[in-house]
Amino acid sequence: MRTIMDETLLSAILVGDEPAFHPNTGKPFGAEQVLSPSARAGLEAPRFCQICGRRMKVQVRPDGWSAQCSRHGAVDSAVLGPA
Repeated sequence: MRTIMDETLLSAILVGDEPAFHPNTGKPFGAEQVLSPSARAGLEAPRFCQICGRRMKVQVRPDGWSAQCSRHGAVDSAVLGPA
């Protein structure tokens, strides 16, 4: 039996869709964002889905990270390439 993974989040990131929610804070864009220095530098894995703002399941590995939203699927830093 094979399950079909929802790739809505990955597609939105790859296409460059404007995020509705900040991936590090989960707050809607337009709201005041207080980010850590490493998040401002783009060094932290996303903790919130940029489509729905839900907290994601994140695994940080020595070679990158993977994050999964329960509604919009998963994204892996290896697919995104170098920053």
